[in-house]
Amino acid sequence: MRVIVMRAAGFCALLLVAAGVAWAIVQGPKAPPPAPAPPPVSAVRTPPANPIREVEPAPQVAAPAPSAPATQAPAGPPIMAQAPAPVPAASPAPAAAPASPPCPGNPNALGVSRVVEVDTTGGPGFGAEHFKGMDFLRTGEVVLTFDDGPWPNNTLKVLAALARHCVKAIFFPIGLHATYEPDLLKQVAAAGHSIGSHTWCHQNLSKTKGRCLINGKMQAVEYGFKDEIEKGISAVRWAVGAPIAPFFRFPALQQPPEALAYLGQRNVAIFSADFDSFDFKMRRPEQVRQSVLTKLKKHGKGIILMHDFQHATADAIGQILDDLKAGGYKIVQMRARDKLESLPEYDAIVMKDIKTPNVSSRPVESVVRTIEGN
Repeated sequence: MRVIVMRAAGFCALLLVAAGVAWAIVQGPKAPPPAPAPPPVSAVRTPPANPIREVEPAPQVAAPAPSAPATQAPAGPPIMAQAPAPVPAASPAPAAAPASPPCPGNPNALGVSRVVEVDTTGGPGFGAEHFKGMDFLRTGEVVLTFDDGPWPNNTLKVLAALARHCVKAIFFPIGLHATYEPDLLKQVAAAGHSIGSHTWCHQNLSKTKGRCLINGKMQAVEYGFKDEIEKGISAVRWAVGAPIAPFFRFPALQQPPEALAYLGQRNVAIFSADFDSFDFKMRRPEQVRQSVLTKLKKHGKGIILMHDFQHATADAIGQILDDLKAGGYKIVQMRARDKLESLPEYDAIVMKDIKTPNVSSRPVESVVRTIEGN
């Protein structure tokens, strides 16, 4: 009887195995899970719109070097108590980044806190008076800008004050002035400042008629915005002797939409300001100083518009830089990633306007200067 039962159980087991195999054959191999669908085209990330890239940040203390991972001990019997292993001597931490080199002759100089590189593709705008979307400055940071030069004596004073503090600025020269003082503009470039442009003869580009002081004589002029922009670029490029930065500032900050669109096509950045010093309305250096410091205190940072053309500004800038240092402000230098090439047809026009070297078109005050007596 026991044999019969065992045989019956074995037969049942065989039947169960056979049923399982038959079920697996009917079901077939299990299909792999479907691959995830590719992301839609709209989900592809686009490049960031911020054209500012920091290329020389302020020196920072290096982070401590990570300690080496501990090696795992071989497995062994559990130990109830163990004396601590001797701690290896710590390797010396890497030296901190070297500080900025001191400013010769001025141990209390402002210096440049950081340098940023500007991608001017598409013509980005800077300065909160007109462009609030490109505010990259941190609290306490300042960008110095100077318009309307180069001009005898005044531009040299500004350069000397900037050099004493080892700071860099952006200059927006008038093209006609650049043809008067090419050597002076070359000094601006040699000092490492960024040089943009500011039209040919400081005309309001919202209009087509104006007056221009040419060789000491006021003349009525008619112009188009493209001619004013491009002649200015060609003149500054000629004076510097090399391509300039693709930076532009509109005279009186009058920015007609068609001119903005044109500069965007030329990949030229447009500079407004966070605040205008209105130094051209002032005659005394102390007025300029108070204007800059009062507005800076109100804004806390900013791109400052001044004029190296103005005598009062030239005399005030040294004290202003001392005040910025005392107030804990930091200077940011803006440099263009690319250079701006002038257009050949406007180079030719400017060359026709420039007198031969033997016939000077410079203003009298740049030729004759009193050095002794009254």
